[in-house]
Amino acid sequence: HVQLCLFLTTVIISALQYSTSPVNCCNAFSNTRVPRNKVFSIKKTHNSCMKNGFIVETVKGKLICFDQSFGWAQNLYKEVHNA
Repeated sequence: HVQLCLFLTTVIISALQYSTSPVNCCNAFSNTRVPRNKVFSIKKTHNSCMKNGFIVETVKGKLICFDQSFGWAQNLYKEVHNA
């Protein structure tokens, strides 16, 4: 019973660490625009983040943060999500 309990505890902890919906937050922001053909996706940071902004994923998988007040990022978000 002890081994089963330890196993189940390990499974639960692993599930918490590897959640299918990670929270992405930004600590620093870029002010360099990304060419539109290099952008794979853009999303808003989670509302639990201390700094609000946008996270752009490039076609090569790089994540770049932009401040929520950066006009280029606002326009890109609107363009992508209203398409």
